[in-house]
Amino acid sequence: MKHRIQRHNKKIGAATAANNLKRALKLPFSAVSKETAGLPPGSAHYIGDTEPTIATYSIYSYDGASAAVKFPGDIDTLVAMIDPNLVNWINVNGLSGDAVEKLCSTLGIHPLVVEDILNTEHRPRLENYDDYLFLVTKMLTLQKDGSVEYEQVSFILKGKILISFQERPGDCLQAVREWIMSGAGRLRKMGADYLLYSLVDNIVDYYFVVLEHLGDRLESFDEDLAAEDDGAFLHGLQELKRELARMRRMIWPVRDSISAFARTESIQMDVSLSPYLRDLYENSVQAIEALESYREHAAWIIELHLTEVDTNMSRVMKVLTILSAIFIPITFIAGVYGMNFHFMPELSQTWGYPMALGLMAIVVIAELIYFKIKKWI
Repeated sequence: MKHRIQRHNKKIGAATAANNLKRALKLPFSAVSKETAGLPPGSAHYIGDTEPTIATYSIYSYDGASAAVKFPGDIDTLVAMIDPNLVNWINVNGLSGDAVEKLCSTLGIHPLVVEDILNTEHRPRLENYDDYLFLVTKMLTLQKDGSVEYEQVSFILKGKILISFQERPGDCLQAVREWIMSGAGRLRKMGADYLLYSLVDNIVDYYFVVLEHLGDRLESFDEDLAAEDDGAFLHGLQELKRELARMRRMIWPVRDSISAFARTESIQMDVSLSPYLRDLYENSVQAIEALESYREHAAWIIELHLTEVDTNMSRVMKVLTILSAIFIPITFIAGVYGMNFHFMPELSQTWGYPMALGLMAIVVIAELIYFKIKKWI
């Protein structure tokens, strides 16, 4: 899949659609809104494009020998299920109510972190606190109808506890859950820091799934470059280009947060993870490069399509111009002999009519020969 994207990177162009300018100038993330303006720092207030989903919980507890998953109904039950001797992955689906604030308060998380978790328009970033690590990233999921859903995911790594906060149920992390329960790979042999790496790595890997889907759509536009329905073609291509621009705004800062993640000296991260984190950073860079290639190629297709439309129009205008040039002199001849003055000598001649037609034919042939010599036809 990644090799396919690398091959696609060779297709480049340089054009920008004018109707994307306003969207391109829009700030990608907003840290405040009119709802939170004036509130004290650390106030737990949800900020997002949609209504928050009712929170549900799951906790995966495991070590090298065993693994178990539980689905508590409330925060108190969830906290009671934490086993300090095992790695615990707490996943919170939904940011409604006071669930986030209550859980973080129980585990000693700073109120400003709670505020950042509830603000789903934050830029991806990494913050290293004294006894825990806080990471914000963006997750993309491909829906059944082909649309792309964007979601903020926040992680808190504290010793053997990893907490993930998602905006809504549904994600691309099912493979990690299966690894935990089956014991496949080295996940169960490692700590919570490796679990955090695995989750972020799956999120970044899924970028390539989304990019491949968008690349397939882009190739279909490439094949339909000479589409007869010009309006539908440009509308669909502009929609795709807007999707690529939105994806760029979402995942571009992810690269910086992963770079900080790879360079962190937090006590929560084992130094043995450095090669894995560097590889994760390289994957994020490759995703960005592929995305930039797709955006440039989309602009190139638009420019090429408009050029082809102009070329076709020029061909039509050339034909019409030649026809006009041919008919102008014979129209003049017909006009002269159509004046019907009484004393026009040729009107009384028996050969006047065939002479006029012959003269018209000679003029047309002479024009065609001239156009041919000039290579206009």
